[in-house]
Amino acid sequence: MRKILITNDDGILSDGIVRLAEAAAKIGDVWVVAPDSQRSAVSHSVSIRHGFEAWKTDFPVPGVHAYACDGMPADCVRIGVLNIVPGKPDNVLSGINYGYNLASDIQYSATAGAAFEAAFQGIHTIAFSEDASGMHEVTDRYLPEMISELIDKPLGINQIWNVNFPGCRLSDCRGILRGRRVSTEVFYLDRYIETPVSEGRIRYQVEGLRRWEASEGTDLRAILDNFVSVGIATNIS
Repeated sequence: MRKILITNDDGILSDGIVRLAEAAAKIGDVWVVAPDSQRSAVSHSVSIRHGFEAWKTDFPVPGVHAYACDGMPADCVRIGVLNIVPGKPDNVLSGINYGYNLASDIQYSATAGAAFEAAFQGIHTIAFSEDASGMHEVTDRYLPEMISELIDKPLGINQIWNVNFPGCRLSDCRGILRGRRVSTEVFYLDRYIETPVSEGRIRYQVEGLRRWEASEGTDLRAILDNFVSVGIATNIS
């Protein structure tokens, strides 16, 4: 039976990873190795100068082997591939992330970082993300189809499939756009809010202003137009 390793950056009991495990369990034997809490925006960080722990834990999907980890998402992939899944997994699935991973924001994404780590380990990988609105209609409709379509679809060295689901009603979704390239444009224009906290010290909190423009053929344009975006992302670092 196909062995599937699943991770994320939102934590092992996030709604997205549970829904992804439910879908994956229909086509293979599933191991979940995921952070014990939120690890968003840590990119491809790994733990080098200090150890980390992992432990078996209960998981709400029957038959899934689940481990929580106090390391980074990429650490979860590394121990999942090298230590936990017997004989290594056939596939790694990362997500479903709470918030899009596309355009220039993908460089910060730990969902993508974990997926790129799996690709580095030679494992065929798909990353899944959706809007942070909590609207799951499009994701739940197309997720099984996307897994089936991409689970064996070839990738090059250090490449992953990157899938983003729009946060609209299913009735407003315009379908799937494949072959989307990663936009070089920014999804959010960032600024920092300054708050004085003590003499000589200022607290900075990022605030992103969403952009509504993007070039044709990109992942960002697809999402802005209410399409499911499917494309290949390549780790060039």
